[in-house]
Amino acid sequence: MNNFFGMLARMKYVNRWGLMRCIDDENIAEHSLEVAILAHALAIIGNKYYGKNLNAEHIAVMGIMHDTTEIITGDMPTPIKYYAPEIRDSYKKVEDIAANQLLKELPEEMREEYEKVLGVEDTEEYKYVKAADKLSAYINCLRESDMGNNDFKKAEASIKQIIDDMNMEEVDFFMENFLDSYNQTLDDIN
Repeated sequence: MNNFFGMLARMKYVNRWGLMRCIDDENIAEHSLEVAILAHALAIIGNKYYGKNLNAEHIAVMGIMHDTTEIITGDMPTPIKYYAPEIRDSYKKVEDIAANQLLKELPEEMREEYEKVLGVEDTEEYKYVKAADKLSAYINCLRESDMGNNDFKKAEASIKQIIDDMNMEEVDFFMENFLDSYNQTLDDIN
């Protein structure tokens, strides 16, 4: 069966922030695009300003694919996913099963290429995807707060702390140089 791409097309049906009152709904397709853009930017920043030799395009594709298992599992809210080590470890196993199921939906000749970008959380490159994922969540919290949604204030503070604790110079550079543009209207930018 070759259902992989049909399954990926369903990303737009999986909403994020399930336990939060959202003014602006977000699905994992939208989120994954933003993560890919941010991960690519972080890799470029690492290469241009900090002498790294990162494959920004590969990292961007990893960003596109980072939540694809949620097509099968749904989006598990972070407070539940990390509530207890037993839940976290069990959910990780479920994600691994989902990733393998998705890969089985590809012709065998294509699987090896997609294994390089799906379920590769233990690689050095993936830390850029994880940082981009947190940046995306933080940007969403800022957006919701700017629209008057106080439900995101605590999430905003806790995600900011996680970002600070990453101690990634690329993330610090991005936040210092690009984050303010997310608050601007199109008229402000022009």
